[in-house]
Amino acid sequence: MLHPSYSELMEAVNNGTEGEHAVVQSRYSIVKATAARAKQIIDARYLEEKYDKISSADKDGKDKEPRITLEERRKIAMGTELVEGASDMKPLSVAVKELYEGKIKIVGNAAEGEE
Repeated sequence: MLHPSYSELMEAVNNGTEGEHAVVQSRYSIVKATAARAKQIIDARYLEEKYDKISSADKDGKDKEPRITLEERRKIAMGTELVEGASDMKPLSVAVKELYEGKIKIVGNAAEGEE
């Protein structure tokens, strides 16, 4: 990953935080957050592709609408990309760009650091 660098990404994430404590203080937090977001995107893309194939197969022979569970609908909604041109990008690149542009946030644990 060349751009944004970890330091630029950490600065963008911590920009606008209220109080003395930064939300992100290590590279590990960035890696963990982007990996989790990338997994959401992968799951959503997989389910969309799965139901597109089922729908196209059903149109050929049957007129039956595929059954999508509530959990699968939630995964698709959670994994919807929030940046322009995301369909041409890899999931991790999308996650990094979303984090850098402030489309998603890392929420710190309120119990940590408070006494």
